Amino acid sequence: MRYALTLPAMLERAEQFFPDKEVVSRTPAGVVRHTYRQYGQRTRRLAGALNALGVRKGDRVATLAWNHHRHLEAYFAVPCSGAVLHTLNLRLPPAHLAHIINHAEDRVLLVDSDLVPLLEPIAAELRTVEHYIVMHDGPADPTALPRAASYEALLARAEPVREWAPLDEWDPAGMCFSSATTGLPKGVTYTHRALWLHSMAFCLADTLAVSERDRILPIVPMFHVNAWGIPFAATWMGATLVLPGPRPDARVYCELMQAERVTFAAGVPTVWMAVLALLDTERYDLTSLNRVICGGAAPPRALIEEFERRVGAQFIHAYGMTEGAPLTHVSRLKSGMEGWDDDRRYAVRARQGLLTPGLEMRVVDWNGADVPWDGTTMGELWLRGPWIADEYYRDARSADTFRDGWYKTGDVATLDAEGYLGIVDRMKDVIKSGGEWISSVDLENSIMGLPAVAEAAVVGVEHAKWQERPLACVVVKPGAVLTREDVLAHLGRKFPSWWLPDEIVFVDEVPKTSVGKFNKRVLRERFARYLVEPRGS
Repeated sequence: MRYALTLPAMLERAEQFFPDKEVVSRTPAGVVRHTYRQYGQRTRRLAGALNALGVRKGDRVATLAWNHHRHLEAYFAVPCSGAVLHTLNLRLPPAHLAHIINHAEDRVLLVDSDLVPLLEPIAAELRTVEHYIVMHDGPADPTALPRAASYEALLARAEPVREWAPLDEWDPAGMCFSSATTGLPKGVTYTHRALWLHSMAFCLADTLAVSERDRILPIVPMFHVNAWGIPFAATWMGATLVLPGPRPDARVYCELMQAERVTFAAGVPTVWMAVLALLDTERYDLTSLNRVICGGAAPPRALIEEFERRVGAQFIHAYGMTEGAPLTHVSRLKSGMEGWDDDRRYAVRARQGLLTPGLEMRVVDWNGADVPWDGTTMGELWLRGPWIADEYYRDARSADTFRDGWYKTGDVATLDAEGYLGIVDRMKDVIKSGGEWISSVDLENSIMGLPAVAEAAVVGVEHAKWQERPLACVVVKPGAVLTREDVLAHLGRKFPSWWLPDEIVFVDEVPKTSVGKFNKRVLRERFARYLVEPRGS
């Protein structure tokens, strides 16, 4: 049977089979609850409001918002209407925001009231935005944005959409831009078909196993690659969604996990480090939590072990990227590994994992040949499949990244004998020393295994003889004591001497990107000449 794989079917399933399940949303006014029946009605009203504003098939509708129920309404109202949902990263600098909005040619922009100040200074530069819709609790605040309307007022007078217009599964449904540690952000468009198949893969038992029984807290922002696909998968399965709202922190996450009996939560490693730090001083009942998903950056093995020991939830490492919608690998053990000792099992689980069903991959050496599955030979990871991008949106950089039907990720990786992927580094982050390569990720994960270390990042800096040498930037936990010699002695037990950092620099904080990853570009710039110029010069 020819059947279009489009998003309206996901929303309709939640409305029909799980009408009394809830979307729980933390707002400045308190926790708000909507059943999927109510959520569907509001979503259909938003779609009607967008139609009344003249939004048509293919138009881009942007959001600048936290994780809450209104943002979730846009997740389905926009693409089910035939338009394209474009989630904006609220942590980007104004110049990047303006570039992205103009490049996507967004016609309508939904913005949280507390984020309006991010747009007001650049509104005059936004050439294509015709309407701003301000999402708020209580009375709407005055704004300098032109043609601004109240979200709730628009919904109140809108005619809800009863029947969705026919859509083709190859129609664009969503758009995200990379966070861009170098250059301007690059846009990726997702079709209905891609999001459908990605959501199905997301729910498989051997990937992330989302089900109707779950109560899911997406800590990952909804602007970060569609919150890793959680809003689509959770709604489709009829899971309870718990949305953390504006400006959340570790205390908010723990309070929500405790109060709402969350079973499944997803966030970057720095989130889980912050949760563990909070648990050092405050007590929360997190016994409902049976698994957490960690992505965005490689979690140190020590984090996986400590989280499972202290919280009791399974810690699942997932890997992906904007170009992969994002899920491409999940690190779950094969059944035959359950009898292995802890050291072997944790070593596997710290890798990026097995390829998600439905995708293909290659790890290619510098001569274009596939690397052996020996766990040590490095190459660049290439991917292809039904939810992998094949170009950047109107961007000449596509030619350098997409070749012969493959997406060249720019990640340096290995494959072990079981087929588990291990990311060694980004091509731009691997340290090139005397003709040999050193993995900054391996070094920093080892350093973060020290009990006294809160964070660590390793970067390559200029060296007169060896081209580059590693330099480690280390954040010590409050009250802990750690010396340069302690770090080097620890690393010396695991790595060859020529891998060891030439210097250990103790810093107050490792700078982060807009999505919470370590921003090594800032460190490389700060310490660029550290090893070739006398200190204090």
